[in-house]
Amino acid sequence: MKIALHAISGRHPAAPHSAALALQRLTLDIAAGEQVAVIGPSGAGKTTLLQLLACALRPAGGSILLDQHNPWKMPTRKLQRLRGLLFLAPQVPPLPPRQRVVTAVLAGRLPHQGLWHSLRSLFYPTGIAEADAALARFDVADKLFARVDRLSGGERQRVGLARALLSQARLLLVDEPLSALDPTRAGQAIATLTQAARERRATLVTTLHDVPVALQHFPRIIGLRAGQLVFDLPATRVTPALLQELYAQEAQSGPTLPLEEPPTQPRAVPMTCR
Repeated sequence: MKIALHAISGRHPAAPHSAALALQRLTLDIAAGEQVAVIGPSGAGKTTLLQLLACALRPAGGSILLDQHNPWKMPTRKLQRLRGLLFLAPQVPPLPPRQRVVTAVLAGRLPHQGLWHSLRSLFYPTGIAEADAALARFDVADKLFARVDRLSGGERQRVGLARALLSQARLLLVDEPLSALDPTRAGQAIATLTQAARERRATLVTTLHDVPVALQHFPRIIGLRAGQLVFDLPATRVTPALLQELYAQEAQSGPTLPLEEPPTQPRAVPMTCR
C-alpha cells in the first residue's frame, strides 16, 4: 500500500483536544511494499504517526492518502473496508486475558470474515494449523492452546506479531514490538516480521527504540523528535552524529551512541531508552 502524507499533524490518541500536537506538519511518502523503521526519543510522535496511518486517529491538519485515496473523505462503509487492509499492532497487544492463544491469533482474520463465521470461531476455531505455523515462526507454537493471561510479556508480544501474519492487511503498522524481548528474541522477531512482509509484499512501518536493530533490518530510517522530522535516510547514511542530534535531550540517561563513523555497515550500538 502506498502512503502519502502532506503537512500532517495529530495529537496523541490519549490526549485531550486542547493538548499540544504530538506530530507537526509531517510530509512523507512511502512506496508500496517498502519497509521503514521510525526512531526517536519518547514523546517524539511515533505512536501518533502509526495511529494516523491506521485511520484510528483523525488528523488535526494536513492530508493523508492511502493508495491515492483520502480515507477521511470516504463513505463509512468504504472506510471500514479500507481499515480491513490495515493492521495496527500496539506495543501492548489487546489480547483478552482469558482467551486461548489460538483464538487470539486467528482474530487477525476477523476483518475478512462474516459475522457468523467470526462468532463460531470463538467456540470452534478453524485454521488451527495456520495459527500454529504463525506462532512457530516466532517460537511460541507450544503456547497454541495456552490462556493469554498465563503468558509472559515477551510471549504476548510475539503472539501479537503472529496475529499480524494471519491478517490480510496490505499495510502493517507495528508499535515497539521488542520492548519485552531479550536481544536474541528481538532479532529473531524482527527478522521474521520483515521477511513475512516481503513474502506478501505488504508495506511495513515499525517504531523502534532499539536503534541497532532498526539499522540492521530496515533499509530506510525516519527520525522524529518533538513531533517533527529530523531525518529520512537510508540506514547506511544514518551516522552517529545524526543519532546524537536525534537523542540530544536524552544524552544523560538515554541511548548510548557511537562517537565515530562506522566503516561500511552500522555497528551494533548498545542502547537503553526510557
